[in-house]
Amino acid sequence: MEFPPVIFEQEILTHASPQEMDRRWSLGWRHFGEEFFRYSLSLNEDGSWHRIQPLRMVVAEFTLTARHRRILKKNADLIMETGPARVDAAREAIFLRHRERFKSNIPDSLRVFFPGADPATQPCACQEIRLTAPTGELLAVSFLDLGQEACSSVYAIFEPAASARSLGICTFLHEIAYAQQTGRRYLYPGYATVEPSHYDYKKTFAALEAYHWRSRQWLPLPPTPLPPAA
Repeated sequence: MEFPPVIFEQEILTHASPQEMDRRWSLGWRHFGEEFFRYSLSLNEDGSWHRIQPLRMVVAEFTLTARHRRILKKNADLIMETGPARVDAAREAIFLRHRERFKSNIPDSLRVFFPGADPATQPCACQEIRLTAPTGELLAVSFLDLGQEACSSVYAIFEPAASARSLGICTFLHEIAYAQQTGRRYLYPGYATVEPSHYDYKKTFAALEAYHWRSRQWLPLPPTPLPPAA
């Protein structure tokens, strides 16, 4: 097993221009609020190491699969809207229910990802994509940072009671559509790992590239096949 060079960097930026966001994403950076970071290795609770794999999608090369079309059709009854990112009581309540799906590294609040006073502008422009039931019930929200020629998924939440709708995948598909419609070149879905992890769903999409810490290059990453249905 070849390990990447050990990289662990942090910086505080109160404001980042669209061009600066593009540059940082291209070098494997992410952020929560004003705290920017990048790291090549992650230590698990069992003492093992995971190799961090930043991902990006070449937007123009993405095409929907039959599964994606089924998910979009299943959710065609929902109202999809975009707008400036917000953190309020309704979104926080969904987050608290959504986080029950996880067994480790569980954030305390949606504010962990958006600690600033204005999530829509601090430290960069951020849009939300929300899915609402015809009854008016908010079911899912995903948050998308905006650069000049790229955008980056921040986080997504959905009502666990509606998990059969595959709302996490659905909002990500809407993020891709937003990137296509606004002429973005890249969409960064965030980190995954070389080793199997709960981030593997990100690697099932086509048109992905992975950042190689040693060569500082983005190289094509073939999609990981979905496991067979139970």
